[in-house]
Amino acid sequence: MAQNEINTAQQTPEAEAPKKKSKGFIIVLAALVVVGGGFGLTKYIHSQHHEETDDAQLDASISPVIPRISGYVTEIRVKDNQKVKAGDTLVILDNRAGTIAVEQAQAALTAAQNSLGVAQANTSSSKANIASYEANITTVDAQIEAAQVTLRRASQDYDRYANLIKDHSITQQQFEQAEAAKQSAERQLAVLRGQKNAAMRQTSAATSQSNATSQQIGVANATIQQRQADLENAKLNLSYTAILAPSDGVVSKINAQVGQFLSAGQSLFTVVGAGAPWVVANFKETQLEKIHVGQKVVVHIDAYPGHDFQAKVTSLSPATGSRFALLPPDNASGNFVKTVQRLPIKIEFTMDDQYLKDLRPGLNVDVDVHLD
Repeated sequence: MAQNEINTAQQTPEAEAPKKKSKGFIIVLAALVVVGGGFGLTKYIHSQHHEETDDAQLDASISPVIPRISGYVTEIRVKDNQKVKAGDTLVILDNRAGTIAVEQAQAALTAAQNSLGVAQANTSSSKANIASYEANITTVDAQIEAAQVTLRRASQDYDRYANLIKDHSITQQQFEQAEAAKQSAERQLAVLRGQKNAAMRQTSAATSQSNATSQQIGVANATIQQRQADLENAKLNLSYTAILAPSDGVVSKINAQVGQFLSAGQSLFTVVGAGAPWVVANFKETQLEKIHVGQKVVVHIDAYPGHDFQAKVTSLSPATGSRFALLPPDNASGNFVKTVQRLPIKIEFTMDDQYLKDLRPGLNVDVDVHLD
């Protein structure tokens, strides 16, 4: 009996120990369940009113600096990371060829203007000749009328003397004089008519020449317009020898050296715009159902941890990012593997912030869209 009591006394502490250990485990497990459930419930409630993504970056206006003509660099007036204003001269190309082209175009324009003056003078001369020939025709017409009167009188005298010679009322000499007078009048009339025909032909030729010179005036005017266009084009190309800043901003790394030959269209460097940056967030297609323009957004930027930037959704891209890739996917070819697509969404800052001026394109950000 005593031995049993001793055994019972020895077993009691060992039996109570597992019970205590089990209670502690249950308490910890219950706490974890409560905390996990609360965290999960909080995340669920948050997900019903928010859409988040860390696939987002800052973006800004970036303008490329590209020469419009080819040439050798003679001067570079900016340095890396320098602030510039729109219209500032960044790079100067050799302008000697452009200057010669302008002088050549100016000389060609002067020659065309002189040709116009010659054509106008020829036209005036042709018109004067036409007036002179027309006056000659008028004079010859008057002379023809007088010759016709003379011929009529001489013909009448001849007919009368022809009748008188038959009766021997006049001498043979008088009849021959009347006949000679008639023949002279006929020849004079024929000469005058020939002169009139010649004057008419000269008038016609002068009229044709005048029409031709008038057309030359039109050609000369067209040539002047062409030469003026050539001159303006030469001046424009000459102005392109000075490469200007396209906008206010900061110059990137300068990829040009003095003496280097630049080709038209060759990208030299860029100017990052001085305006406020914006965020481009790439949301999954499964997140787009409740996102629309105007919703409030809180932006967190890795460079400024703990600081909230206030913004809003301003626009949604018309297509997913894959559609704008160099080689967009074609699901009709090859084996199809469904991948979640992302749609770029533009988000703009709505409040002035002391850090906005220090933001740089390309920085990583996290965005939190507050759903309505």
